[in-house]
Amino acid sequence: MITEPDKARIAAAIRQAEAQTAGEIFCVIARQSSDYRLVPIAWAAAIALFTPLPLITLTDWSVAVVYLSQLLVFLAAALALAHPKLRFRIVPRRARHDRAHAEAMRQFFAQGLDKTEHRTGVLIFASAGERYAEIVADAGINEKVAPNVWDDAVDALVTAIKADRAADGFIAAIERCGTVLATHFPPGALKRDELPNRLLEL
Repeated sequence: MITEPDKARIAAAIRQAEAQTAGEIFCVIARQSSDYRLVPIAWAAAIALFTPLPLITLTDWSVAVVYLSQLLVFLAAALALAHPKLRFRIVPRRARHDRAHAEAMRQFFAQGLDKTEHRTGVLIFASAGERYAEIVADAGINEKVAPNVWDDAVDALVTAIKADRAADGFIAAIERCGTVLATHFPPGALKRDELPNRLLEL
């Protein structure tokens, strides 16, 4: 998903941004935040539920044939909708974003961004399958920086992911986050490099 040279570019961008701030930046990209395997089954069940009505109304088929048709419709719909491209299209946008947000929060704690000395960790998270990005800042930063300050960085990352330029999006987001952090957390005020300067790919 991200080439090794692009990972090196992202790591360099993190180092450059952190040279101007005591904040800590960590990046994570996931191919997708969920496989949504139950969604095709739910849709197939809904389609199959309505299958008998036209068959009973418009044909003189026996109950056994109608029942068999319903089963075949369910199986065909479940198999067709299980295709990854179709599966992501039938998942409601809110559900995709909720799953991606939950994964962002899980990664925030899993990577120890809540354990920096002065709570100055920032996670830049993207989930490619959901076309979703989020910036999660720790408590020390949230005391001084409003959540909407990160919108510009998130927009740059999402736009780049949609254009298949995820690395460029991360670098743009890192630069914007670094500028915000440098304003509120200048270098030397706090301990730096508590977290690795890299992109984690899931």
